[in-house]
Amino acid sequence: MDQNKSSDSGVFLWLTYHTLNKMNLDANRIFSQIRLSEQPPDKTIRRDNSTQQRFWEIAEEISADQNIGLHVGEHFPIFRGEILEYIFMSSPTFGDGLQRALRYQKIFTDAFVAHLHIENQNAMITNLQHPVRHYLECAISVMLNFLNYITNNHFNPKEIWLPYQQGASLDEYQRIWKCPTRLGMQHGCIVFDAEILSLASASAEPMLLKIHEHVAKQQVKVVDKYYLINDIENLLSSGLLESGQLDLKLIAQHLGLQPRKLRADLKEVNTTFEKVLATYREKMAKKLLMNPNISIDQVVYLLGFSEPSAFSRAFKRWTNETPSHYRQRKQK
Repeated sequence: MDQNKSSDSGVFLWLTYHTLNKMNLDANRIFSQIRLSEQPPDKTIRRDNSTQQRFWEIAEEISADQNIGLHVGEHFPIFRGEILEYIFMSSPTFGDGLQRALRYQKIFTDAFVAHLHIENQNAMITNLQHPVRHYLECAISVMLNFLNYITNNHFNPKEIWLPYQQGASLDEYQRIWKCPTRLGMQHGCIVFDAEILSLASASAEPMLLKIHEHVAKQQVKVVDKYYLINDIENLLSSGLLESGQLDLKLIAQHLGLQPRKLRADLKEVNTTFEKVLATYREKMAKKLLMNPNISIDQVVYLLGFSEPSAFSRAFKRWTNETPSHYRQRKQK
């Protein structure tokens, strides 16, 4: 499996969609341009983090805001009702909860792996790195809002470090993050007073903490199985799709798995091989139909359909329109 790929929780994308709308930005237009559905994203489906580059480019273009990530993060709702919140609440102290939460952070994203570092009177959440400035600034804002909420407004950052030379104005960072920001640092970092690590949790409960950690461990396993979908899509794109060899047994063989194991692993991420195949075909069909030099007969062949009518029925089921109508609408 390709472990170099990273992904984000569907909840993050879902909240981003609604935040954009709350800011009176055209979320449907932004999402459709990265070939996501023109509707609220499914919270249960993880998304490949590689789309973030294009997503924020489009968001900046449509909003005409050179600091769109920072401003989306400013308006982002607090992550509530998720397992990491419960881990914080049931841990004995804020510091203990933070260390545990960082252990399971991939539940929300594995685009970066943050660490807690303590140096004298300062504590630091380090290794906040991402090639897309808007994504990183949005993520930092989300983290700051959540940490402030979970400590009942006691969390006050001393400094934010950013790993690039050019960003928003220092005054704008100060306005939103309520602390100084240092650009051009070796890595991204949230610096805060280490004393708050000993802040006791009013709802600490050892038995509940064990249950919450068990749930978190199970969710991490599900995240790891997300990469299985990427592996299947890579196989489909390698020639299996147009060959029409779309049998689950053959896919399992290529992955070195028993068919029963593959079926069970996909079930753990709320999908099936048939759904993965249909989603991939839909995504590729839309991409191919955008190219006027590719005939619909060629699209039928490349997607492994037996005949044009079978493709037309499937495409109408996915989009409520025929392939021809979709192509005409997109080329206007």
